[in-house]
Amino acid sequence: MNRNTAVFIFIFTIGILYSCSSNQELSAQEISGQTVPESETFTEPSRAEQVMRAILAAYPDKVEKVEFRNGDWAVLMGNIWFYYADGKLLPESQLKNADNYRSYQFYSYPAVLPPWRTHTPEEMERFKSWTVNRRESTTLRSSFFLDALWQAPNRTEAEQQLVRINFLGKPMRIHKSIQSNLTVIETQIRNAARTDSLVQPWINSLGTPAGYSWRNIADSQSRSYHSYGLAIDLLPVSLGRRQTYWLWTSQHREDWWNVPYSERYHPPASVIRIFEANGFVWGGKWALYDTMHFEYRPEILKLNGILP
Repeated sequence: MNRNTAVFIFIFTIGILYSCSSNQELSAQEISGQTVPESETFTEPSRAEQVMRAILAAYPDKVEKVEFRNGDWAVLMGNIWFYYADGKLLPESQLKNADNYRSYQFYSYPAVLPPWRTHTPEEMERFKSWTVNRRESTTLRSSFFLDALWQAPNRTEAEQQLVRINFLGKPMRIHKSIQSNLTVIETQIRNAARTDSLVQPWINSLGTPAGYSWRNIADSQSRSYHSYGLAIDLLPVSLGRRQTYWLWTSQHREDWWNVPYSERYHPPASVIRIFEANGFVWGGKWALYDTMHFEYRPEILKLNGILP
């Protein structure tokens, strides 16, 4: 074989491998026989990589780095590697028990509230099943990552992380890590009240906000974000027959999902935007709506391109 023929065969072979990887999603490790991160193949970053990089970006003061190791994406925090593990965020010591836990929710979160629409029969059946499955499920969400992130593995240590603040003139307890966020949010809300005619009446309507509360998510075995001091419920003194929480609505209305926006309690849109700009998601954008609820989830906002 002459030299030109050999070069041609080499280039042609490389072209075939590239084509297989691109068109048939043949992974790089299948081509080379080596395990490599998905980001180094010809495919888009995996969901695992996207989530773990969003976590690093959201908590740069707590999470040290992200890395592909032992066949999965992981983040390093406090000398412990937490693995994606199908969204369960488990330390290496718990990977063998992965089947005992369910995943965190790294969900799609829209930048704006989608227009109201009627639901398809398939969607309605799914909503019905959610109500039943939620109440019957005994699988815990893994709390190892959140416990370490917020240094709150139990009630005693969780309460050591709390501070008392006044928010919009109302007292509550929250995790000390989000105190500065809430200070900024309050300032921005009061500034918005000068130009948005809906904001000051909303402030005036509020009862005492609910911050820290040691409890599980309703109808579940998993800890609420309230139990970390990372969630806030902002309710008016009177709802005026408006609906705010899907579970409360389901107790007197089987088709709780069919409550239109016009019959739900919503804070002013400018208030929602202010919370989101400072790392909080709003429960009014969830299918299992909780329109009084804000919780600190900057990784969700980064994952969905709402925060840079």
